[in-house]
Amino acid sequence: MARARRKGVGQPPGAGVSVIDRDAPIFVISVAAQLAGLHPQTLRTYDRIGLVSPRRTSGRGRRYSPRDVARLRLIQRLSQDEGINLEGIRRILDLESELEILRDQVTELTELLRQAHAAPAGSRVFAADQAGGVRLAPAQRAQHLQASPKALPGRRT
Repeated sequence: MARARRKGVGQPPGAGVSVIDRDAPIFVISVAAQLAGLHPQTLRTYDRIGLVSPRRTSGRGRRYSPRDVARLRLIQRLSQDEGINLEGIRRILDLESELEILRDQVTELTELLRQAHAAPAGSRVFAADQAGGVRLAPAQRAQHLQASPKALPGRRT
């Protein structure tokens, strides 16, 4: 007689579990407050003063993401454990946001440098895109650009 297998038995840990988007607005205010260890009114206050900005439903209800909940926990820790006032916390959060942006830029530039080192000698050409970012351009593209330069808007060649 065959035994029915229980769901998940014999599978590696995490099998069948979906990864949740850290920015998905999935928690209502009461759940987010419970997860962060705060009162819902505190979350409303933090929203009003701009420390956290949950997304809104069409009915204007707040929806918090896992990233928002992590931010609320950090605010709670800085306020209660470290004794930092809300303006100080705002400054810390702003600096952390700037740091995250800079880390992303370093990652992007590191990848560009890796590509530059991996390219055959003489084929490395950097080009600026429309947003002002620097990218590696193939040698053929660079040769094409040198052969037919474009005039700047408002200037005659």
